[in-house]
Amino acid sequence: MWISKLDVRNPLYLHASDTVNLTITSTKLKGTENYRVWANSIKLALRVKNKYGIIDGTCVKSDSDEVLAAQWDRCNSVVLTWMLNSILEELYLGQVYSSLASEVWKELKETYDKVDGSVVFSLYRKINCFNQGGLSVSEYYHKLNIMWKQLDEILQLPSCSCQASTSFNNFNQMIKLIQFLMGLDDGYQSLRTNLLTKETLPTVKEAFAIVSREESHRNSGNDKKGQTIGFASKINQGDLIKKGNESTNQSL
Repeated sequence: MWISKLDVRNPLYLHASDTVNLTITSTKLKGTENYRVWANSIKLALRVKNKYGIIDGTCVKSDSDEVLAAQWDRCNSVVLTWMLNSILEELYLGQVYSSLASEVWKELKETYDKVDGSVVFSLYRKINCFNQGGLSVSEYYHKLNIMWKQLDEILQLPSCSCQASTSFNNFNQMIKLIQFLMGLDDGYQSLRTNLLTKETLPTVKEAFAIVSREESHRNSGNDKKGQTIGFASKINQGDLIKKGNESTNQSL
């Protein structure tokens, strides 16, 4: 089989842009603290490239076709290089002599796919100490949401539909709501109280939408106030100029 005739949907097909210098993710694997974020970004990138089968074992090397076997070796080397390009140098040195992308993928998972108590502690502290600090509500929520997602990914919260899982997820959402409201600037104190005293607590997304609307309303009011002050200032300046001209005419 001629490699040039491989269907583009075949995982062994390599596009001209699929070079070893390609960076498929901006996330560098540091260790336990960001393994799951890194692994998800690698999975996503390889699925886009139709190369995930090289590391999950679904695309196996042919033992009957030498040409396809050679092409598999080539694809394996490309994927392996992409992975090695996305890890820190100290981790790279421990994997650079490996020949199979699937083995490196498996070893990295076994080594770093663990819940590190110190990482969880650090993230919880960052979340609970994080506050708006003059940021826009959108910027504040976005940064907080990133930390929540990192924590959820590390803890691997249950995703089944059983009652216990539903109750736990509801509790987790309530904690996020409280953390979001806790970090808001003091100017939102009354709105925060109103949200927390509702008979049914809003979700954190609903609270974000409400606070964002309030922010927009305030900004709109400030703009109108500024325009009014500016208009009044121009009138006052006009009066002063007029009075100055009258005084000049009288003196003449």
